[in-house]
Amino acid sequence: MKKEDFLKKLEIELKISKNSQYTIRNYLSLNKHLLDFSNKIPEEITSDDVKAYQSENLTDKSSSSTILFLAAIKYAYEIILNKNPTAGIRRPKKEKKIPTVMTKDEIKTLLSSINNKKSKLMISLIYACGFRVSELINLHVDDLYFKEKIGYARQAKGKKDRMFNIPDFLLNKIQKQADLQKQSNREFLFTGPKGRLSPRNIQKIVEKAAKKAGIQKKIHPHTLRHSFATHLLESGENLIAIQNLLGHENLETTRIYTHISQEQLKKIKSPIDNL
Repeated sequence: MKKEDFLKKLEIELKISKNSQYTIRNYLSLNKHLLDFSNKIPEEITSDDVKAYQSENLTDKSSSSTILFLAAIKYAYEIILNKNPTAGIRRPKKEKKIPTVMTKDEIKTLLSSINNKKSKLMISLIYACGFRVSELINLHVDDLYFKEKIGYARQAKGKKDRMFNIPDFLLNKIQKQADLQKQSNREFLFTGPKGRLSPRNIQKIVEKAAKKAGIQKKIHPHTLRHSFATHLLESGENLIAIQNLLGHENLETTRIYTHISQEQLKKIKSPIDNL
């Protein structure tokens, strides 16, 4: 089978299974890279080829990169050729990295450095509601219920809908933006001159604002989501409530924020103070 035919079959299978665009893009790319590296047709790929690719391309990458690569190869070859060239290859343990979090003052400084009103509203919403970038750019005007002050992020990660609270502080601004979009017959709350926004659009806004604000930490849009969760924990919200607000399926995913809540650690008194 030609490489192009193999990749086309893989794309069809991924779409039939309703995988996300992120998964489709990564699985196709990783399988193409393996075939290009080995210079073989798909039927000839063996575990030695997979290991050789790992050795040359993934030894300095994170465990997550290796796990994703092996999952992409396993999926493609099992479903198309009924074989698994990753069988017997040990998966590394996933690294547990503590995410970067901004302080509340850093959040204020970041938002103050954004002059464009729409851009400022988008970044404010990511922090205010703990949005993933995909949830923000796919937010529909019709999924906002201003009387109840709630909204729904439809088909978020894991193909699940999740509810979020519309903060009072941003309520009027969001309503004006929604009305503006409705008048232009646009279904999404935020669009650009060319229509639907891309994740890169949001990333550029955050990067530019962080640089202008003089924030030394490596900041990206997801940092605002991490900060949302951490600040809720610091204010006394319980972990299960935060889990639901973030749309995490597993509580253990949310529990990572207990390791980075520095404000709570500061409140712990030494036992000597009670002698």
